[in-house]
Amino acid sequence: MQILVVYFSRTGTTKRLAEAVAAGVERVRGATALLKSTAEVNRQDFVDSAGIIAGSPSYYGSMAGELKGVFDALNPVRPKLEGKVGAAFATSWNQTGGKETTLLSILQAFLLCGLVVAGDPIDANGSYGAACAGDPDAATLKNARRLGRRVAELAARLFPED
Repeated sequence: MQILVVYFSRTGTTKRLAEAVAAGVERVRGATALLKSTAEVNRQDFVDSAGIIAGSPSYYGSMAGELKGVFDALNPVRPKLEGKVGAAFATSWNQTGGKETTLLSILQAFLLCGLVVAGDPIDANGSYGAACAGDPDAATLKNARRLGRRVAELAARLFPED
């Protein structure tokens, strides 16, 4: 079972969080993380994945245009995304830098594609998704791994192997 972890990162901060999310996916038996930047991902990656976890820095309280462009290009395959698990992660350089609204902008896109949206598990704050201000610390990376694991576990329940 494939879980797509797609991200945009200009400085490397969001990429580090994406790598931790992907590591969490890999901890679930039978799950494989497909880690791709917005420049590398394609529509088929979305179609072939049971879960999608997307991340972005906060730009004016929303996802970066590079990630929004990826979502905009999904319209032709939108019906094929229905029922997959979706989750989000975000970064900013300021403690109040719009991370929660950025997470919600990603989750909105997932809802419009018919995904089943998941937030953080309770042991990782029980919020909208993984997030950090500045470079991710050890606790943030742990929570990102928990988010990846949660999405893989939920996808495994929704799409059990025959």
